[in-house]
Amino acid sequence: MKIITIEEHFESPVISQKLAQVPGVPVMPKMSTEMQSYLQRTLPTAEIMQDTTKMRLNFMNQYDINRQVLSYGNASPQNLDPQYAVPLCQEANDELAKVISANPSRFSGFAVLPVGDPKAAATELKRAVNDCHLKGVLLKGNYKGHFFDDPFFRPIFEMASHLDVPVYMHPSFIPSTITQHYFESDQWSDIVTGNLSTTAYGWHMDIGIQIIRMITSGIFDQLPNLKLISGHWGELVPFFLERLAGEIDPISHLKQSFATYYRQNVYVTPSGILTNPQLNFVLSEVGADHLLYATDYPYKQPQNTRSFLDQTDLSSRQLEAFTHGNAEKLLHLS
Repeated sequence: MKIITIEEHFESPVISQKLAQVPGVPVMPKMSTEMQSYLQRTLPTAEIMQDTTKMRLNFMNQYDINRQVLSYGNASPQNLDPQYAVPLCQEANDELAKVISANPSRFSGFAVLPVGDPKAAATELKRAVNDCHLKGVLLKGNYKGHFFDDPFFRPIFEMASHLDVPVYMHPSFIPSTITQHYFESDQWSDIVTGNLSTTAYGWHMDIGIQIIRMITSGIFDQLPNLKLISGHWGELVPFFLERLAGEIDPISHLKQSFATYYRQNVYVTPSGILTNPQLNFVLSEVGADHLLYATDYPYKQPQNTRSFLDQTDLSSRQLEAFTHGNAEKLLHLS
């Protein structure tokens, strides 16, 4: 069975070193000493994030993964001030291209863009795809509290549509005011608050709202060829498709049903949440041709990465599409 996983994270030692010297948006939000200590114990080390020759390949070989599509993890220049982000994103994409060129049969990649300057970001996306042979772009969270449905960012999506490459909408840290309102309590520790607001629920809710806003903005009426990727089984949105359509369709300006845009323009990955109930539900909502496989390496290294695929109820055609066929088509992988 051929397997391609498409949400697999990477950090460049060159870029991480330069990020540490640049004033701007911090890699991590402010947090308690208790939470910082917990993250140091649980997050992948810089060595694991940066490795592309030993541990990563061992993981891929152990679980029969033919190809990973790499994207920058938390050490990303995306949200820096444009004066720093523009050159650093260019260099970051060049560094990723070097990694891929050293092992082109095992790796592909998604670009990182200086979203604070959308015109420069669009130009860099074109260069990253045409010159660096990257297969799309991964956008993290939001930029200075602005969601990506804001017309300010439209040049990025216009270029992605023009190049026929997808945009992976990836979670990131949510504003502290939202964390305090929804997830903070004196009944549990700062560590529980931190996890509730990020990997357990909060940032999945946040990036799911991002997808909802993109559809509701009408961007797919203007850019019908635009394709988004949503991880973690769609960040909760598939479970509300009928509700969203029923409530939004009668009052919106959209040309088609909310659910139609989702099923036509959004692709969904498990991001390492390798569970059959979620697979079967999302399959029933979006169809086998809009499912892509992903492990979220190295943040997650599921022991059932391979066995999960053997235990699904997918037909042979559906399984082929899920494990590699859809990725090859969407990302133009030969």
